[in-house]
Amino acid sequence: MRSLFSALCFLAAAWLASAAAAQQGDPDKGKVIAYTCNGCHGIPFQQNVYPTYSVPRIGGQNYGYIVSSLQAYREGTRKHATMNAQAHTLSDEDIHDVAAYFVSLAPEDAPSEGAENAAEGSAP
Repeated sequence: MRSLFSALCFLAAAWLASAAAAQQGDPDKGKVIAYTCNGCHGIPFQQNVYPTYSVPRIGGQNYGYIVSSLQAYREGTRKHATMNAQAHTLSDEDIHDVAAYFVSLAPEDAPSEGAENAAEGSAP
């Protein structure tokens, strides 16, 4: 009886581990899905047109943050017209794959003050 219980516990733990691994997403699939994301999030010093603000670079961002953000955009609880439209097309699996892709990227270095001023067309 004890060995049966141990075997069941082992199987349950293995199932939970595989379910957790599946939830982490596939960065290779995410790279394909995130192709359009890089049009804004992959450009240094990218600015949103209106209202004007810097578009965040999300390489190396926290996995859970990306997943929860995309889910909120998809559900409409986080507002941004472009992001709402983009996220609305994503399945749960797509969201996990996209998050896995961006997590796999190295975080971008913060631009220096001189580089930021150069992007704005002013002297450092």
